[in-house]
Amino acid sequence: MKNDFVDYKLLQAQIQNLAKEDSWFVPLFSNVCALIMQTIPALNWAGFYIVKNGDLVLGPFQGELACIHIKKGKGVCGTALETNSTMLVPDVHLFAGHIACSALSKSELVVPLRKNGKVCAVLDLDSPQKNRFSESDKIEFEKIAQILESSVEFNSSF
Repeated sequence: MKNDFVDYKLLQAQIQNLAKEDSWFVPLFSNVCALIMQTIPALNWAGFYIVKNGDLVLGPFQGELACIHIKKGKGVCGTALETNSTMLVPDVHLFAGHIACSALSKSELVVPLRKNGKVCAVLDLDSPQKNRFSESDKIEFEKIAQILESSVEFNSSF
């Protein structure tokens, strides 16, 4: 909803403060998901997929049940992993190879998080509304990814 006001500067500051509290990805990503769901209107899912053995495995999230494993190159999240780029999808039903984890999701924004240039996780946002995410949302969530990239601590290699 492009006309809804979201104070992204406040959201980013809150995420920076959460990262100062604990940089381990489990509590940090868990609280970031809760904060996003409380702050961003018209979402039905917010969560992270973590890279494991070259594919994605479900991490902390808020929302309905989710796909546990996503292969590199499959669906929106797997494509973000493969291309190492943000995916803004206005209508997931028009995205070739979309994985329908939830029948309610109609649009999606997926932002990669990187360590040493390699994708280590993706932040996945789903909405029950088509065209929910704007280019401005994309830019602001890429800033959030940068905050997390500089803060997050994983205990495995990618």
